[in-house]
Amino acid sequence: MQPHATADPIVPPTAAESPLLSYRDEATGERVDLTAQQVGAWSARSASLLRDGCGLGPGSRVAVLLPPHWRTAAVLLGAWACGLAVSFRPRATAGLPVLEPGGDRPFDAVFVTPQRQDDWLEDVPDAPHRYLVGTGPGRLADVPLGWLDWSAEVLRHPDVTPDHTAIRPSDPASADGTTYGQWGALAREVAGMLGLRPGDRLLVDAAEHEQPLKWLLAPLSAGASVVISANLDPARRDAVVAAEQATRVL
Repeated sequence: MQPHATADPIVPPTAAESPLLSYRDEATGERVDLTAQQVGAWSARSASLLRDGCGLGPGSRVAVLLPPHWRTAAVLLGAWACGLAVSFRPRATAGLPVLEPGGDRPFDAVFVTPQRQDDWLEDVPDAPHRYLVGTGPGRLADVPLGWLDWSAEVLRHPDVTPDHTAIRPSDPASADGTTYGQWGALAREVAGMLGLRPGDRLLVDAAEHEQPLKWLLAPLSAGASVVISANLDPARRDAVVAAEQATRVL
């Protein structure tokens, strides 16, 4: 187990490296670029946290209430690497009843932003393992009793993929029973609808497209890279597209 680091150990890509996943906040100026190797490392840390830190594995269920973000990608990819079933709940569902099959079953872990955890409209599921996931740089300044800061806890785990977990295409990848095989086929179908091809760079407006099927799974299935833009001003969209050399816009 690796020591507790003091900050997000993110090294910007060199000129010879191409980022697979970029996150930019137009309001604060924050920017994070992750290569494929770095995305894999953060996903491995997240998988190790879930498997070794929480004792979860195939058959376990996690709820994810997070926006499009590089940390969200790490949480989701780490959960799927462990064979977990994920219930992804976008911000637009706040205050609405959960209609997914098995929605009344308990969860083993929950991931939520501090903003949504404090929102009276939200019905945040309870779980034995509860993590707050910040969307700004570094760690959270205040973590309520009974919660853990994902950004701090994930650094306690190695950035190497845990021992292989056998995942069958027929295993459930989401809490509603949708399988890994079905999600893979759907991701490829959406990628085709978006016209994504290997080498494309997809710019995503985080406020308009919360579902990871579009901003994460579809581009990855097509071999495309992703730029997530938070607080994107529509008047600056063309400038951002040019700056990022985006070939597709969502």
